[in-house]
Amino acid sequence: MTFSTFTPAQAAELAVVERSGFIESRHIGSAVVLDPEGSPLISLGSPEAAVFTRSSLKPLQAIAAMSLGAQLTGPAAALAAASHKSEAGHVEVVETMLETAGLSVSDLQCPSAHPADGAFRRQLQEEARAAGEDSTDPRSPLYFNCSGKHAAFLAAARAIGADTSTYLSPDHPVQQKVAEVVAAFASEEPSAVGIDGCGAPVFALSLTGLARAIGRVVRRGCSDVDGAAASEIGESAGQAWTDYAQEARTLTEAVFADPWTIEGHGRPNSTVIDRLGVFAKGGAEGVIVMATRTGYAVAVKCLDGSSRATGLVALTLLQRAGAFDAEPGAASAPEDDTVDAVIAAITDRVTGGTDSEGRTNVVGRLELGEDIATIGERKRD
Repeated sequence: MTFSTFTPAQAAELAVVERSGFIESRHIGSAVVLDPEGSPLISLGSPEAAVFTRSSLKPLQAIAAMSLGAQLTGPAAALAAASHKSEAGHVEVVETMLETAGLSVSDLQCPSAHPADGAFRRQLQEEARAAGEDSTDPRSPLYFNCSGKHAAFLAAARAIGADTSTYLSPDHPVQQKVAEVVAAFASEEPSAVGIDGCGAPVFALSLTGLARAIGRVVRRGCSDVDGAAASEIGESAGQAWTDYAQEARTLTEAVFADPWTIEGHGRPNSTVIDRLGVFAKGGAEGVIVMATRTGYAVAVKCLDGSSRATGLVALTLLQRAGAFDAEPGAASAPEDDTVDAVIAAITDRVTGGTDSEGRTNVVGRLELGEDIATIGERKRD
């Protein structure tokens, strides 16, 4: 039997691509926005259907590693949850993570890759040429976008005295802890377990469960209360996920202090974190999750697997749900035009040819789909 996510008939229209006045493509999918208590404010498509969470799961994997004793603080904690583009700074942090745990690049079991950051790749090539090396093609597991997560897994395995050669096995103590943390924060048992692109186990959750989990991580991490005072911020003491308050705080503080770590300078997720103070974590196959410091959360899945529209959709839905209006203090609550500016900054333009001065022509745009546009119309009435 083959398990499946939701079907096109169960999806909503999230975004369309307009080129020269013609609707060229349509992105359909599902989405949900939750308030800080986990109640749905906006629901589109089938947010209760299971999706593979892909790299949007990384904050929970990082928390699991830290809870087992992986000594991660600052940029290292953020890199444990990152899908980095292998800038020089990313690689330096991951190397330090491995060295601190008494490990090396050879212990990483993620695939080898070239650095996605062009400047760093060229730097490595130039260094190789200057050294007279036979190969100037920089390729290593260190440069894979999940290497920080893998370094964290290895550090956790080393901390508990577990085998480091089998750290990706679903039966390994580290991955068992990940499963436990995922179920605790999502208040939902994963409906399937697969193999992610990096080789680690990946869990299928509903979008509602994913949004609930990351909303809890960010809200818990940004609160100043301890477990005993959980009820003061609307949490029920004794829930399993409240046991990870310190790990959630370490992670969120690290990400907000150094947004570049989570993806890269000028990259969409890092831009959202830096300019809006909103936690953002995209994943492959059109998945993204975002959460405000007060715990409003949104999760989106584009059914075609494209990430082209996910940032636009996620930020728009948070905006339409009033999540930014609820942020504490006028200085910390982004204005609508600031949110709109960030949406524009992270959304690819629809281009065609060049003008008389050689500049790229913009001939269209990515627009909200009918189902989201309708939400806006209702809120304005």
